[in-house]
This record gives sequence, C-alpha cells and structure tokens, in this order.
Amino acid sequence: MSDATETHLLIVDDDERIRGLLQKFLIRNGFWVSSARDAAHARRLLDGLEFDLIVMDVMMPGEDGISLTRALRQKIATPILLLTAKGETEDRIAGLEAGADDYLAKPFEPKELLLRINAILRRVPQVVADLAPKLLQLGPARYDVERGELWQGEDLVRLTATENQLMKIFAATPGEPVTRGDLVEKLGRGGPQDGGNAQERAVDVQITRLRKKIEADPKQPRYLQTVRGAGYMLAPE
Repeated sequence: MSDATETHLLIVDDDERIRGLLQKFLIRNGFWVSSARDAAHARRLLDGLEFDLIVMDVMMPGEDGISLTRALRQKIATPILLLTAKGETEDRIAGLEAGADDYLAKPFEPKELLLRINAILRRVPQVVADLAPKLLQLGPARYDVERGELWQGEDLVRLTATENQLMKIFAATPGEPVTRGDLVEKLGRGGPQDGGNAQERAVDVQITRLRKKIEADPKQPRYLQTVRGAGYMLAPE
C-alpha cells in the first residue's frame, strides 16, 4: 500500500458521534479523512473530490448505503467498505451485489476497521512478475495484467478493487483452480465476527459480479469456471 498520508478516505454515517470517532482514529493512523452525514452530502463531496476509499454505513435516513453504493458503481470504481448491523447477513450480501468491496459488522474494534481498509487498499492493481502473461484473452474481453484493466473491444470495463484483485489472483496461475478458502485469505477477508462459510459466500457473490463483466453467458461461464470440489479457475484462450 502507498503511504497512508497520501490516502484520502470518506466516512459516510448519520451518527455524528461515530463519524467523529472514526475520523479521529483514522487521522491518528495517518489517513486524510473527510466525512459526510448522509448520502446527499456524500454525493456533493464526491462531485468535487476524489477519494481512495469510502467507509459507509448501510442504515441511513433517506437514501441508504446499499442504494448509494449501487448508484456510485455506475460512475466510479472507488473501493467501498460497508458498515452493517451485526447479524444482518442479507444486508451484507445485498451490499456486495451492489458493488461494495467488503463489509464490517457493528459493533467492531477500530483496529479491525484499519485492517480491512488496508486489505482493500492493497487490492489496487500492482505490476506483477515478468514471468506472468501480460495479456489474457477471454473471448471478446481481454485483461491487461500489468495495468489491471479489463477491456471489451475498445471499451474499458470498470472493475472494483476486489474484482481487480480477483483477476490478479487468477492471472497469476491461469488454468489452475484456486479454492474459495484461498480466495478468502488472499483477499484479506475474515475477522473475529465472520465465519468461514459467510466469507466464502461473499466471495461467491464477487465471482458472480465478475462473470457478468467477462462472460457472454454468466450462467454458463466459459472463462471463469467453477471446478467442482476445487474452487474457481480462470481459463483464458
């Protein structure tokens, strides 16, 4: 990850006390932090500023965090970490389906939030070893490994940080299956509040989203395949 002092975070939460606590904690850990009290306020800030990551509460008056995530994904690929109520599994899955990169259940330890933020920021594409293929052809789509870019013809396909990290993981070993457990570990997911099955289900959601950007028929995947009993495999041409 780059120096945290260069990293600008946006906190979106209607609870003024939580906003203040998170802002102070993250500033103490070297981040540049802005905050918004609701979705409308967040939209105004996002219109004028670029952020490296957004930490957003799901439950807000007016437009909620899941709806805002879905809307933002139409325009930007900025990583989004959702804060959900403990036990609200459906909110977490809905958030991932809307395009969030990860979630953290309330209440949480500030240190775990910091670990999750750093894990997401590490998913930003990096230059990989020279031995790895530079370009993976996936039918009409192609993935530029070095740039971390997915193209459909002449059109650049917007990937979230997590989707890009998944592509980077698969691109490192094309044609070889990667287990769901390995994907959970390599994505930096999991924590004291999260069971393995829930994290693997979250990975499945991200795979489904990624297939929609690669496959002509996501329900009959040709390039991002499920290998029974072994996980998932990228099978470029």
